[in-house]
Amino acid sequence: MSHARSECEDFQALAPDAYEIVAALGRAAAKAGIDKSLLELIKLRASQINGCAFCVQFHILQAKRLGISADKLNLVVVWREAPLFSARERAALAWTEALTLVTGGVSDEVYALACAEFSEQELAYLSSAIASINVWNRLGVAYRWTPPARQAAVHAAGS
Repeated sequence: MSHARSECEDFQALAPDAYEIVAALGRAAAKAGIDKSLLELIKLRASQINGCAFCVQFHILQAKRLGISADKLNLVVVWREAPLFSARERAALAWTEALTLVTGGVSDEVYALACAEFSEQELAYLSSAIASINVWNRLGVAYRWTPPARQAAVHAAGS
């Protein structure tokens, strides 16, 4: 079993400016009006792909607080096969996977799907949210942050 090399709070204390920049980037999409439930789904999916236990648990807890059903949370990992995701959610999840697994590029098909569901401005903010969660994932994986307990207070980042 791996142990934490440090915790999220340690990173915040050591590099408060970097922490706040990533946190602000993550909050920008919600401030711009992107649905918070949708943002939690994309953050959960990116965190699953990146293997960040801290962020997976954090965003499951956040999603539950927003009222996202357990069924939907359980099926994010197989969203293509699950009929309960809307066209907008599917476009966002496809975009998330493309930007998270960027080494394969972003296909014209995925881009067209995203553009069909999101305005140019919405897609820019959605992309920013995906970029932010990918930064948090890399930090969480590198430092092996301990996943938050069910009752844990929400940290200020809103990652």
